[in-house]
Formats: sequence, structure tokens, C-alpha cells
Amino acid sequence: MIFAGIIAVAIIVYFAWLRKNVVIKKVVSTTWKVFFTLYIFFFLYFLCGYIFNPPITLTQVGSLIGGNGLSRDYVSYDDMGPNIKLAVIASEDQLFPDHDGFDLKAIKLAMKYNKRHPGKPQRGGSTISQQTAKNIFLFQGGGFIRKGPEVFFTFTIETGWSKRTILERYLNIAEMGRGIFGVQAAAKKYFNKDAKDLTRIEAAQIAACLPNPKKYSVKPLSAYVAGRASAIVRQMGFLDGDPDVQAIIK
Repeated sequence: MIFAGIIAVAIIVYFAWLRKNVVIKKVVSTTWKVFFTLYIFFFLYFLCGYIFNPPITLTQVGSLIGGNGLSRDYVSYDDMGPNIKLAVIASEDQLFPDHDGFDLKAIKLAMKYNKRHPGKPQRGGSTISQQTAKNIFLFQGGGFIRKGPEVFFTFTIETGWSKRTILERYLNIAEMGRGIFGVQAAAKKYFNKDAKDLTRIEAAQIAACLPNPKKYSVKPLSAYVAGRASAIVRQMGFLDGDPDVQAIIK
């Protein structure tokens, strides 16, 4: 709301006083053309994203440039199996079937925790939809500079894509280990099997790495991942009977 107000004031000021300035008019005109071009590109990319997984993401490019490699193997939604879908929902976003892209309660709790514990690792309140939008259209890091566009992209995919499509894209592009992207590549790397054949505990171990895939390890199994995976398996049991969850993961 505040951002929209600032934009409205800027537009009024420009048309009332500044558009007669040749330099300012040229800058505004160039900026608008760049913005419009980027918007058209995004819209086409968004439409393609409904059918295809992204050919490559900025995070994957960063992994290559950073020397972490790029191991991935996109698979269809049916070939992922229900366990990894349930594990990721239980771990990352238990209200995924019900919200419209944002979990305001989780965001408020994360902000409150981070304010009270400034020296500890910061918690996030991002939903699966937000993480999908960030991974496909944006980049890691960036703080508040990235958050504005992330809200726009999250709202857009929640409006135009189904929950199953959002989850499928996320499970194919999320980093699940250093340089390992997607559930199929993770399943092959850690357990030498296809994603659809993962057991609940195996799926939970992969999901436990998602908050920091470059830090947390499945092979060798770190103490954090082992403990976190057990908690995720318990949450999977609680969510297993939810018809909204079942409608997404089946």
C-alpha cells in the first residue's frame, strides 16, 4: 500500500512539473521502455513455465560460476512419488494447500524471532510459492531489494499456476545439496534410486537440507539432518490424512 502510494505521488510530480525537463523526460522514457521489455519477457517466461521447467535458473548459474557444479535431472510430477512431496510440504510449508502464496503468521513469527535473536541463524517465513518464485525469476540473497519483486512474482504464479505446478517446479529446481538441484538428482546422489522410490525417512532427510543445502549434509548424514528428518517424518504422519494435501501430492 505504501509502495503504491509512493508510485502514485511520483507519477503526479512527474506529469505536473518534471516532464518538461528534457533530461528527466529522456530518463523516464528509457526506463519505461526497459521495464516494458522486461515485463513482456517475464510474461512469456511465465506462460512457458506453466508447461516447461525453466531451462536454467540464476541460482544454478551461480552454482556453476562458484565452482559447486550443476547436477540436475528434471522429472515429471508423477515420477517424483508422494513421499518427497509430502516431506517438503511438512518441512517447508504446511499451509501450502490453503494459502494464496503468503503465510502472514509465519512471516510475523520469523520477524519476531530474528529480532530477539540477532546473533543466531535467521529464520525465514517464506512459503513454497515464494521460494519457487525466487528460484525461477530472481536470485538468492538481496534482502529487501529482492522482496518487492518476489511478492509480485509469487502473486502471479499463485494466480496463474496450480498448486501442483508450483510444487513440481519447486521440486525440480530447488537446491538440495551443494550443486545438486531437484529431487531426482538428490535421490540418485544420496540413495542411488529414483525420487519416486524414496522412503519417508529418505525423503525427510532431503527435505531437511532445504534451509541451507550447502551447509547441511545427507551423505554423510549430519546430526542436524538426522534430528530434523525425524521431526519431519512425524509431521508427515499428521498431514497424511489431510484431503487438501492428498489432492496435491497424489
